[in-house]
Amino acid sequence: MSRLDPLPVQTSAPRERVAYLDNARYWVMLLVVIGRSLTELVVMDCARGVYTWIYAFHMPFFILISGYTARHYVGDFRQVRRIVSTLIVPYLLVETGLQLITRHYDGEPEHLMILSPQWLGWFLAALFIWRITTPIWRALKHPIATSVAISLLAGLIEIPNVLALPKVLGLLPFYVIGLHFDRAVFLRLADLRIRLVSVALLGGTFVLCQLFAGDWASRWPTTWLLWKTRYDELGAGPVEGIAIRASLLILGFVLVLAALSLIPHGRSWTTALGGRTFYCYLLHGFVILWLDRHFDLWGQIEPYGATAVLGCIVVATIVANLLMTAPVATVFRPVFEPRLTWMFRDPREDRYHSTEEHPDVWDRGVEAATPPPVHRPLGHGLR
Repeated sequence: MSRLDPLPVQTSAPRERVAYLDNARYWVMLLVVIGRSLTELVVMDCARGVYTWIYAFHMPFFILISGYTARHYVGDFRQVRRIVSTLIVPYLLVETGLQLITRHYDGEPEHLMILSPQWLGWFLAALFIWRITTPIWRALKHPIATSVAISLLAGLIEIPNVLALPKVLGLLPFYVIGLHFDRAVFLRLADLRIRLVSVALLGGTFVLCQLFAGDWASRWPTTWLLWKTRYDELGAGPVEGIAIRASLLILGFVLVLAALSLIPHGRSWTTALGGRTFYCYLLHGFVILWLDRHFDLWGQIEPYGATAVLGCIVVATIVANLLMTAPVATVFRPVFEPRLTWMFRDPREDRYHSTEEHPDVWDRGVEAATPPPVHRPLGHGLR
């Protein structure tokens, strides 16, 4: 395993959003919303099968993409402001809002636990920690091996849920691997032979999850896929726990590669929607929580079995697409992405970082419009 390649010096060429990344964000956001909508139905084998398949790779997918777009993070003035405006501010708003709604309906938590995310706020907390530690993962000689060791060992000890640390450490390897990716890897994954294998792999694992979800429930509960519980609490000893988590890391990585290979590179209707997944992620939890607590929706549809599961998938898909529309972004952008120029110094006053050498591409997946062609073998930089 080698150290990260030196970052290339960039000129101030015009930059554009990368359609491939926005397409990827769109499809993974659909999986996020569908997976969350099935959480209360996993008592049924048909729902558990879909849930298990989605949770085996959907967050690793999202995290690897986040690592890839964070590979130029150096902590300059502009990037720090973006962290505050697009991670810290929405985290405080969303986590406070969700906890207040939960307390209104359930009476818990009795006291707000803002630093202990209860639901979807964990990902914003994780992104904050991963991004500010990006220079460390670029400086280490063996960053991937180190991150894997941390993930495997984290399940052995009790780690407080401050800023979702158990999940942050458990899923860390996917972020670090994403830091090592370059565009050539994504292009090689588009090879027709790889795509055919990917279809078989994703389809085969989906069928297996449907066939054996009931048998796996008692031995390997879906809690394993949340990456936050100690091994002994899951009924596994140290060796077995490490082996299971290592298997999940490998499975997640392979399925992520398979999913990435099937993402279209050209612009389509998913590209524009994929550029607005930020708002869908922040808002879909409020929709699900309201439907559950106010109408007991999942309790009422559970008796309908597979029909309820299919209905959830369809409705979740519709809701996700609606939350990625332009009107939603227009309304919530000032709330979830405040400019905060009044709080921070002008980036041009930053004497410690060169914006010419480190373009701000970590957040939006923006790259040079016409990059020079690069020919590297698949997996370059992952050794």
